[in-house]
Amino acid sequence: MTGELLPHPGTGELFASPVPPGSGWPGDPADAQTPVARSAADVVAMAADAKNLLEIDARISVCRACPRLVDWREQAAETKRASFADQPYWGRPVTGFGADFSKLLIMGLAPAANGGNRTGRMFTGDQAGDWLFRALHRAGLAMNAEVEYAGDGQKLFGVRMLSAVRCAPPENKPSTEERDCCAGWLDAEFARLLPFARAVVALGSFGWDATLGAVRRAGGTVPTPKPKFGHGEVAVLSTADGKPINVIGCYHPSQQNTFTGRLTEKMLDDVLSRAQELAGLGWACGGSGR
Repeated sequence: MTGELLPHPGTGELFASPVPPGSGWPGDPADAQTPVARSAADVVAMAADAKNLLEIDARISVCRACPRLVDWREQAAETKRASFADQPYWGRPVTGFGADFSKLLIMGLAPAANGGNRTGRMFTGDQAGDWLFRALHRAGLAMNAEVEYAGDGQKLFGVRMLSAVRCAPPENKPSTEERDCCAGWLDAEFARLLPFARAVVALGSFGWDATLGAVRRAGGTVPTPKPKFGHGEVAVLSTADGKPINVIGCYHPSQQNTFTGRLTEKMLDDVLSRAQELAGLGWACGGSGR
């Protein structure tokens, strides 16, 4: 942790990088007493023992179970990108963001080193997140089109964002062991979200596989042969109690995809429109879709 304290871009309050739990960062679910997972076994035990979604979020946000990811996220928080050198970095695992009783889930890969790892909020602070939030706003599922930092007033309606891995990985590539370790948190979160969710937008093949795996581990049914990822493809899965849940594939809004035209705004809008329909969400912030 760096000794230099820098002002939060929204509140102006001073923070170290990484941000200590319970120090006042907007939306921080943890405090100094939140138990810290230091192994895959700890993750499973602490996730299972959590009483509610907020407690899961708190424990996720202080996890130190994957040494390589801990080193990388904290190194990024301490060295900083030059354009953000005047800001503190969250530098901790990033929790889900959005409504607790969501009909639509959006599954990503992992936070970006200078995006969510900096802002402390899922899909905030990088180009991919900008694309996604603008599309959600156009669909009436997000309060604001522009997002900058935790505490900027952004709200989602009937939607929750989450990711398969909660720490920023080197080169955006978590290892198989890191993915499997983080699955303990994902499974606990999914167990509380699946009773309400009707559809999942899976960003990229990694998000697709993570979603299918989480539903299967929750006792649900995945068709055989395993549905293949594709942009706009829909797979109909079943939860443990037999409720259908639709998984819609979407190319990840990474710069590699958006700069090359592999993913356009219309393509993203079309996927979200289909997801709204399958999830039973109406248009307009705070309207019938909430």
